[in-house]
Amino acid sequence: MAGTAAASPSCIFCQIARSSTTTTLLHTDEKVVAFQDINPSASRHYLVIPVDHIATVKDLRRRTEDYSLVSHMLNVGQTLLSRDAPNSIQYRFGFHQPPLNSVNHLHLHCLALPYVPSLIFKNLKNRWRRVKYSSLGPLGGFIEARKLLERLKP
Repeated sequence: MAGTAAASPSCIFCQIARSSTTTTLLHTDEKVVAFQDINPSASRHYLVIPVDHIATVKDLRRRTEDYSLVSHMLNVGQTLLSRDAPNSIQYRFGFHQPPLNSVNHLHLHCLALPYVPSLIFKNLKNRWRRVKYSSLGPLGGFIEARKLLERLKP
C-alpha cells in the first residue's frame, strides 16, 4: 500500500494496533483495529485504524489495495455503530486531512450523532465540532469516507 511503513515506536496508534497499550479494542483483524476515541465528539465515537502505519489520507493512491483498505475500515465502522448505536439520528464516517489531522496515522472517525455537548464552553465547542467534522473545500478539513473511496477507486 502507498505510504505503508513499519510500525513507528513513537506512534500511539501503532502501539494500539499492536496491543501494546491498555486500550480496549472493539474489533481486531489482520488489517485493522477499532477502539473508542479518548475525547468523543458524539454519543458513540470510534476510530478504525490500519494495523500498518499509513500517515494520512494524502498517502493513499488510486489503487486496489488502498481502496480495499478504506472500504474495509468503513465496513468495520458501520458494523460497530449499527450494533452499538442502532437508534442514532445520523452516522458520520470520515477522515481529517492534513493539516487538520491530530495523529499522523490514518484513522477513520465513526460517529453516531448527535454530537456530545461539552460542559465547558458549550456553544463554542459544539460549533467547533460541527466545523471539525465538515469539509473545508480546498483547505481540506474532514473528508467523508464515501468521497475518499470515489477518489481511490481504481
